[in-house]
Amino acid sequence: MQTVTLKALLHRNQECIGIYFAKDKLLQAIIHKQPGVKWSQTNSCWYIPLSEKGYNLLIEDLKEKAIVNNALLQAYLQKKKKVEKTLPVQKYVEDKKQPALTKPIALSAAWQLSDANTQALAKMIQLLQLKAYSPSTIKTYRNEFMQLLQLLKTKPVDDLQADDIKRYLVYAMEKEGISENTAHSRLNALKFYFEQVLGREHFFWEIPRPKKPALLPKLLNEEEIRHLFNALTNKKHKAMLFTAYSAGLRVSEIVNLKMADIDSKRMQLFIARGKGKKDRYVNLSPVLLDILRNYVKEYKPKPLVYLFESEQTMQAYPIRTVQQIFSNAKNKAGIKKEVGVHSLRHSFATHLLDKGTDIKYIKDLLGHFDIKTTERYLHVSKKQLVNIISPFDDLWKTEQIDW
Repeated sequence: MQTVTLKALLHRNQECIGIYFAKDKLLQAIIHKQPGVKWSQTNSCWYIPLSEKGYNLLIEDLKEKAIVNNALLQAYLQKKKKVEKTLPVQKYVEDKKQPALTKPIALSAAWQLSDANTQALAKMIQLLQLKAYSPSTIKTYRNEFMQLLQLLKTKPVDDLQADDIKRYLVYAMEKEGISENTAHSRLNALKFYFEQVLGREHFFWEIPRPKKPALLPKLLNEEEIRHLFNALTNKKHKAMLFTAYSAGLRVSEIVNLKMADIDSKRMQLFIARGKGKKDRYVNLSPVLLDILRNYVKEYKPKPLVYLFESEQTMQAYPIRTVQQIFSNAKNKAGIKKEVGVHSLRHSFATHLLDKGTDIKYIKDLLGHFDIKTTERYLHVSKKQLVNIISPFDDLWKTEQIDW
């Protein structure tokens, strides 16, 4: 009886099952009738998409006709499970039509990781979780660390020295073209692993950080914000963006607002566990309070938990949906600036400065740890610049310049 070997393949960035066997007419006929079967010239084998359903159908058709060797496939799936465990827990809507082997995402990165480096990744995620890092930070550190692990292939990451890290960072900036901000994120991830997980204190002392560009916040003027809001027709969407601008909230803070966070007696909104797990109170505008009351009365006659709930899941609105709502409104309003929903927070801070609000109060409203973060808005506020007259204007007024 012939032997058929099944092996996991990454073909055109898709996970597949490679099917290897000696030339045989009966086996050829069985393989040809498999759903989605194709020939790979590169791997010199037939292959099918990696899915539980496809795998089970193939095994059933080969039963009593061939000896199936699936050791290599199972080894890959076991490694994939280990890598999947390093993903932060995320809420997602389960699609029953989706093959079980590919939920929630396909992890092609599992191909490049050695067993030692897979274990290193798991150790880092475990310590991040024990230290109660946020899911977004864990995801960022995990992804940045994996960039190095994939490049190392079989070389253990624990064997690297400071000079190796320096060469790698130069490679990442020159060959991969990563930005200064990404380089900082990658350095933070590597620093956490070598110093926190491996306990190599001061390992990064001699590794310089790239200088970050001094970027100013991108914001909308009051006329643009008016056009943006008027471009919205859905009242729930209006209420979301009104809240973002009125209170200077981050998008994650908008979707996590609960009905219990609205204090109409003290006219405050309670922002629970904002960035850096920091609680704070922000002012609740009387105008916004009336708008939210009308919105709740019209959209949700029954009690709400979250202020903005998805009608499909009855849970908090997804961040990506709010970002898309802003993008659609911006395009409809004809705003050409490359800005996202976070620009409403920037606009809130800058417009308060323009109106004379003390920067120390703005710092507290925004939930910044350091006043230097808030001081960025001094560079975009027009309050101090509006009365400065260009020397060109004085020269022109003397009528000493021809046009």
